[in-house]
Amino acid sequence: MIALKNVHLAYSAAGRSIPVLSGASLCVSQGESVAIIGPSGSGKTSLLLVLTGLETPDSGSVTFDGIDLHAQSKDARADLRRDRIGIVFQNFHLIPSLTARENVALPLDIAGADNARGRAATLLERVGLGHRMDHYPNAMSGGERQRVALARALIHQPALMVADEPTGNLDNQTGDAVADLLFELNQENDATLILVTHDPALAARCQRQVRLHDGQLKPADA
Repeated sequence: MIALKNVHLAYSAAGRSIPVLSGASLCVSQGESVAIIGPSGSGKTSLLLVLTGLETPDSGSVTFDGIDLHAQSKDARADLRRDRIGIVFQNFHLIPSLTARENVALPLDIAGADNARGRAATLLERVGLGHRMDHYPNAMSGGERQRVALARALIHQPALMVADEPTGNLDNQTGDAVADLLFELNQENDATLILVTHDPALAARCQRQVRLHDGQLKPADA
């Protein structure tokens, strides 16, 4: 489903080139669940941006379901994310002028899908926010906004689900419910699931764990 081959990425800061990925390679099969672990600042979020076509590597390749991601135009990558990839960011990226239900329905509205608001309401109920669906983001807690972002990322039943610390802003009970939803959809839809997490219990629920260290990905037990 997704393959990185010898990916390099560096950022420039204060006139210096700071390497983030240094020959990172990873293959993830359709329907597989993989946890990416590693210390803060090791480049895990940058890796997810490269995986989903939001960041262009300096060299190497990223293939999604046989498509060379970075050979596509910016618009083509955006269409691919809209139709087949669900991304849960740490900082939510909700639109403040839209209610929770409108935020969740947005990907379906853009795609011209039927019953977008009804499907959004159903998913918000599933993440425990049925009573908050007509509230705006600035009236919601961080944990509630996280669940809205999760619902928006999953509304179109993506083939690839990518989540950056999906339970990091949630209490234990809510975090467990969100994790349950991710793994249920992973199994129900045969969707690929890639998580970045510092939570050992969440990582252990995945079929495989890989560690990002010194810009490279290796099995967690290596």
